[in-house]
Amino acid sequence: MQGIAKCFIFPPVKLHQIVSTMVCKLPNLWYNRGTEHFAGHSPAFLWKEHTAMIDGVIFDMDGLMFDTERVWATLWAPALATLGLSYKEGLDVAARGTAGDTMRAVLRRFYGENCDTDAIIAALHAQAEKAFQAPPPKKPGLDEILTWLDAQHIPMAVASSSRMASIRHHLDGWGLTHYFKVIVSGEQFSASKPDPEIFLQAAKALGTKPGRTLVLEDSYNGVRAGANGRFITVMVPDMAPANDEMRRLYTAECRDLYEVLDGLQKGRF
Repeated sequence: MQGIAKCFIFPPVKLHQIVSTMVCKLPNLWYNRGTEHFAGHSPAFLWKEHTAMIDGVIFDMDGLMFDTERVWATLWAPALATLGLSYKEGLDVAARGTAGDTMRAVLRRFYGENCDTDAIIAALHAQAEKAFQAPPPKKPGLDEILTWLDAQHIPMAVASSSRMASIRHHLDGWGLTHYFKVIVSGEQFSASKPDPEIFLQAAKALGTKPGRTLVLEDSYNGVRAGANGRFITVMVPDMAPANDEMRRLYTAECRDLYEVLDGLQKGRF
């Protein structure tokens, strides 16, 4: 029947095991503020039988499309050393997925209100330019999901906290730029992830609404941004596994882009 959604939970569980409330909105806003987490089970998919596909997909880049986060993690120490500073434990995790004023706030938290945040960021990107002279390795399933989405005429965007030059370098290096109708960089915004503005602007440029736009993210800040913008947010963990906060926020969790593609083909998203 048109407009009636059926929700299914996998793996099968008893009702008393459900520890949070599942929402499946009708008819168009089927977006769910997070898959349910069940005692004794890994995160479960929430999906529905539906006839309408998502209208667009927004990709994060670092750690989602390309295996770059492990490299970025090694760049902080030499970058800080050029300024006579030592790396402080936890900085990489706190700064992951951020840019602009959000990254500056992280740096002040670690190095004090009077630290030269612009100098630190410039030193970090100087290290990155040397590290990423060659295109970084693609994440498994990237070619396949881009090819499938393109064949379905589903518009795609890249919304990354990296600088535009880095985004273009990585995409052009693998000949992937033509897949994307929209490319936006964190340097275009004063506030970055977990602020949803970068995703909201990408969706606006795609001509899609958040509730019908899939955001693919690997980082905590990225998932927070997707949830804050009320997007269909799928986490594909890279450096850090999903925690309880992420499970409350995301729509689903996938092991890799192959699993995301499978979910798309089966109408789970």
